[in-house]
Amino acid sequence: MEKIVLKVENKIFKNLYNEHGWEIENAIKRDDWKDTKNIISKGRDWIINEVKTSELRGRGGAGFSTGLKWSFAPKEVGSRPHYLVINADESEPGTCKDRDILRFEPQKLIEGCLIAAYAVNAHVCYIYIRGEYFNEGRRLQEAIDQAYQKNFLGKNACGTGWDFDIHIHYGAGAYICGEETALLESIEGNKGQPRLKPPFPALVGLYGCPTIVNNVETIAVVPTILRRGGKWFASLGKPKNTGTKIFCISGNVNKPCNVEEEMGIPLKELIEKHAGGVIGGWENLQAVIPGGSSMPLLSKKICDTITMDFDSLIENKSGLGTAGVVVINKDQDIVACMARIARFYKHESCGQCTPCREGAGWMWRILDRVVKRKATFSDIDLLSDVTKQIEGHTICAFGEGSAWPVQGLLRHFRKEIESRCREEPLIKKKLNNPYLVDQHLLENKNA
Repeated sequence: MEKIVLKVENKIFKNLYNEHGWEIENAIKRDDWKDTKNIISKGRDWIINEVKTSELRGRGGAGFSTGLKWSFAPKEVGSRPHYLVINADESEPGTCKDRDILRFEPQKLIEGCLIAAYAVNAHVCYIYIRGEYFNEGRRLQEAIDQAYQKNFLGKNACGTGWDFDIHIHYGAGAYICGEETALLESIEGNKGQPRLKPPFPALVGLYGCPTIVNNVETIAVVPTILRRGGKWFASLGKPKNTGTKIFCISGNVNKPCNVEEEMGIPLKELIEKHAGGVIGGWENLQAVIPGGSSMPLLSKKICDTITMDFDSLIENKSGLGTAGVVVINKDQDIVACMARIARFYKHESCGQCTPCREGAGWMWRILDRVVKRKATFSDIDLLSDVTKQIEGHTICAFGEGSAWPVQGLLRHFRKEIESRCREEPLIKKKLNNPYLVDQHLLENKNA
């Protein structure tokens, strides 16, 4: 397998560990806000086409083409203003990349907001921050204030002739608000529940106005792409999976960390090179969740050869998601791990869609029975059936996010589940449950 090495000069986030200071003066030394006025002077079409050339795909989970999303915004501003919204509601378990960008590289995000807002004709940007990220929000507000003091924001931002303002909006800690339309509802002061699509936010978004929603990491890499050229970014990684990516490695590893690497790096190399390897050695690996808790896990056999990019992981019935790599070794109870994740999704469902509202609870209860060795073999088929009834039958992708981890468990660890199940008795006890089979036999016996 070809070894991928990211050269130092190709790194975008040079202060991911706060080695050089987060303040705007230090950021300028790292080439932030360099040639920003010149970049914007080239016009909206040039910016969007350059982002398309880079083949940048959204870093928030879905992996949609960023340049293509920007092109959906109406070219002309009518009676309704345009908005840019940044999704910093980083609630996916196993993911904390945006947190470090907010803390240590805020100027990259702020500069990216200005460029992106100009490209989509927006004068106002809202950054929606996860409720628990209070300190990160304070840090970001300080960084925004520093940008205003330098005249990089506000009237005639950065001397471009474009007026631009940024506002921070704190969430209340709801996972579902990471979904873009639920996020918009939350900003408007409504209950955080996803909207039906279409209409899509690009046409009818915040306050009914055209709105582009992007992830923090997606926007933060844009200034560097435009300074160095879309072709430079496209030369990194793999075709259709270009550029660099921040990977969050946690779980049973010796050195949990955030690290920027090229897309397409082998998973094994990523873990052993940056995270100090699996606790107990590679042979002690049981499974890896490659993209945050909502993605299906992968068995060790697949992890031996898999590369970390959108398409390779889809081929193996998983997904890159947010690149939150959670390593699970053989010391852990894999079924209990998945039951804990199922319980999380049961708790976080907004309850709007019946398949998700009811199904998430069913999945957790069945897995809980498996963990306690109270489940029967018929429960396994029921569990599989429930996941399929949820998948594809909800307004937003939360349904899939709750079902996929369970499907991954069934796909790779069915024997482990079966070993904890028992045969269903031919005659069940009379429990006044209407669905029990052979109830009449019990009644005749007692007659």
